[in-house]
Amino acid sequence: MERVVIVGGGFGGLYAAQALARAPVEVTLVDRRNFHLFQPLLYQVATGGLSPGDIASPLRAVLKRQANARVLLGEVDDFDVTRREVVLRDGRIPYDSLIVASGASHHYFGNEAWEPLAPGLKTIEDATEIRARVLLAFESAEREPDPARRNVWLTFVLVGGGPTGVELAGALAEIATETMRRDFRTIDPREARILLVEGTDRVLPTYSPALSAKAARALERLGVDVRTKTLVTAIEPGVVTVRVGETRERIPTHTVMWAAGVAASPLGRAVARATGAALDQVGRVVVQPDLSVPGHAEIFVIGDLASFTHQTGTPLPGVAPVAMQQGRHVAKTITRRLRGEQPEPFRYFDRGSMAVIGRGAAVAAIGPVELSGYLAWLAWLFVHIMYLVEFENRLLVLTQWAWTYLTWHRGARLITGDRAPCVDGERAAQSEGRAARGA
Repeated sequence: MERVVIVGGGFGGLYAAQALARAPVEVTLVDRRNFHLFQPLLYQVATGGLSPGDIASPLRAVLKRQANARVLLGEVDDFDVTRREVVLRDGRIPYDSLIVASGASHHYFGNEAWEPLAPGLKTIEDATEIRARVLLAFESAEREPDPARRNVWLTFVLVGGGPTGVELAGALAEIATETMRRDFRTIDPREARILLVEGTDRVLPTYSPALSAKAARALERLGVDVRTKTLVTAIEPGVVTVRVGETRERIPTHTVMWAAGVAASPLGRAVARATGAALDQVGRVVVQPDLSVPGHAEIFVIGDLASFTHQTGTPLPGVAPVAMQQGRHVAKTITRRLRGEQPEPFRYFDRGSMAVIGRGAAVAAIGPVELSGYLAWLAWLFVHIMYLVEFENRLLVLTQWAWTYLTWHRGARLITGDRAPCVDGERAAQSEGRAARGA
């Protein structure tokens, strides 16, 4: 029987596995995590709106009724295309067809030293780290007697005005102005200064100018300071340096979040070494029209790791719907090949894009139709609920959202790990310096 090995349990890998449920194949799904993560809602974990378990589903539970599928917990290091084996750190898995869907990570544009000071948002650990830093900033401000130092703790800088940055900024503004406004006795959380920094001339640059403008206005109504045409030139403990034209500004802050770019998984380089495939400038594997690797019809690369330019001339965006459709297409291609049929080229059907700014505020582009405000927000809620893999998660998230909407309460505001608030700038700088050296 055909052995199909899938590397990665994200949207692409999981949807490929499920689409092969009735095919005459043996499916092995390998991931270093034992769960599927709904990344579009990570920002809600980072801002205390949801708990990690609300947006994650154990892979074994998702596939337990699929008799031809098994899940292995393992770390993939390389690929042996001659012997057709996936090389793990502690073993090998043979394959007849291979699907690589290992996703993407943060991209700091050559400034990796910034990472410990400005975490990105790709994993549950990222989300809980950001949540802890945000909440600890308010706790430190509550104990800080010096007004100037207190203002530094209450300054938050988000780098990148794409959907992740916009959603984080809006949620952070809401918890400062509504959720926590009565929680403290010394500080007023509504005095928090939230800066969203974007290098291009508008936020949400992949949306139309009209929707970008509406998103910026919605953020400004929430109190977010939106800075476009602004480049980050340095991130150091306690300060971010930005440049607008020839003017530089140093922004004192202890809390920086990164949402400015992504880079392909390191497994892209492993695929390139093993097959001779080309990589694009961010490390994605350049694939054929059917998503296979040139010269290796049995190897497919999908999702954020694939550079597919055959439809529009530019790579498809790294969003969940692309990965889902590519996973299903590769499953169909494998099934067709087993029947002796020729593969068909992949065609992405764009059902639209959405970004939420805050309570009752979102923007959406669905084909030629553009929505904003409350209607777009309702559409965003519906789509994200339906994309959650398990019914239990849908019910939990829907219930939590309804409670948050009625009360402004965010019950997952937990500071985890061995942490304590800092009471002066010197200790804060020392703490951040240790984090930078230990990364």
